[in-house]
Amino acid sequence: MADVADDNSGISGSLRRFWSRRHGAAASTSRELATTGGVRSRPAISSVQLQALFAHADEPGPLLAAFADGVAGLPGELQGMGERLQSAHADADWPRYGRALRQLIDKYIRTIQDEPLSGEAEQLRDLLHHVLAGGIEHLLRDDATLLPQAHALTDRVRQWQPTQPLDELGADTKELCRLVGLRTHEVNDAQELMRSLFDLLLENVGELIEDGSWLQDQIGAVRQLLAGPLDRTALEQTRAGLREVIYKQGLLKQGLAESKASMKEMMVTFVERLDGMASSTGEFHDRISFHAQAIRDSRSIAELGKRMEDILDDTAQVQAQALRARDSLLDARREVEAAERRVASLEEELQSVSALVRVDQLTEALNRRGFDELFKRESVRALRSGQTLSLALLDLDDFRHINAAHGHLGGDAALCHVVAMARATLRASDAVARFGGEEFVLLLPDTSFLEATGTLERLRARLAHSPLVHEGRGILVTFSAGVARWLPGESQDELLARADRAMYQAKQAGKNRVVAVER
Repeated sequence: MADVADDNSGISGSLRRFWSRRHGAAASTSRELATTGGVRSRPAISSVQLQALFAHADEPGPLLAAFADGVAGLPGELQGMGERLQSAHADADWPRYGRALRQLIDKYIRTIQDEPLSGEAEQLRDLLHHVLAGGIEHLLRDDATLLPQAHALTDRVRQWQPTQPLDELGADTKELCRLVGLRTHEVNDAQELMRSLFDLLLENVGELIEDGSWLQDQIGAVRQLLAGPLDRTALEQTRAGLREVIYKQGLLKQGLAESKASMKEMMVTFVERLDGMASSTGEFHDRISFHAQAIRDSRSIAELGKRMEDILDDTAQVQAQALRARDSLLDARREVEAAERRVASLEEELQSVSALVRVDQLTEALNRRGFDELFKRESVRALRSGQTLSLALLDLDDFRHINAAHGHLGGDAALCHVVAMARATLRASDAVARFGGEEFVLLLPDTSFLEATGTLERLRARLAHSPLVHEGRGILVTFSAGVARWLPGESQDELLARADRAMYQAKQAGKNRVVAVER
């Protein structure tokens, strides 16, 4: 067993603090006395030696002798105090022994409880108090059962002193942690159940909506978000995108309602005019019948002439009314056609606005949903036509260092810069999508394996020669990329996994490079 100088495990908490405070000064004094020859230097008494001293000290005399020998075995000033006790015990001078013992208590032991906690103990107590007050209590703010227990335990930790036992406090702390763990599992299970119920509700709503509806895109975006981890940034971006879509859709739907109401009004006017024209035609028919009977009853040329003039007047009126009705009907038809074109334009704009849920809000590249839809179309087309479809997965190198050096705004500018350089490098048929964080995917239709690798190398060179300038400071952005060729029948996830392995090889090989894998 190590001696006391190295191992204080057998000393009580109070004596341990006393030992740590006095050890430096005592050791220094001991070295000085040893140098001057005042006190002979000797090793400190060990735990085994202390046990041997007190093993047979069953009477007051041997007990006091063992105590004096034990104190004399300590280094520094305590050694001198022990030697005084030994001298008093040897002379049986109990008053002197008592004075030396009182001095020992008054100088070294009496002040132990009055002194504050050591630095480390105080820090540990404050840290535990902070965890309970700032973490556990906040976590349990809606739990009426556990919150009072957390409050009470926090107060007990704040008031704890070194002279008080830790067993009960430790047991209560462990029990609270166990209950918090159970509560956390219950909350997580409830959240997961709520997410599944919400997803099921969205799925049922989607089944009731026609395919191609603008609402399908919004439902798909929210369901995709529910399927993955609930990242705050992704939630905020999706909410902002949906708010913009909903606002624009509201305006467009209002325009649609106004256009449809206008068209309805024009149709009502059209029907009313047709009804008026029919009434006029009926009256003209009755007038013609009257004139025919009058002609048969006429007895003179003059009377026949008068009837002919009346017939001509009635016919002219009907003809003029018919011309006016024709012109009105033509105008109404043109207005209806214009309204139909307006409705079609608004519906087309509504469809285009709904496409916003397929676009990353920061970089304006495709998001994961937009890429999924594009890959489905391009893979079907490649399979039908027999053309090659290539994919590249790239990840920006040391992006955390960019954020640390230039802030999050600098990091966002770097992401947008990569997308801008990619669009300047790619063809119109190619596409770039952001897969989250600093990871991007390029989809290259009708592009061979070697051509895809060359495209990525050109993009890498363009970034090297066109560094980003943010707030007057240059930011060099590099990436590591993996290129893979789509195999007929291969799923999107399998293709991405092969590209991801190639990208990882590029990272392992030193970054800022492109690695292509055939299979």
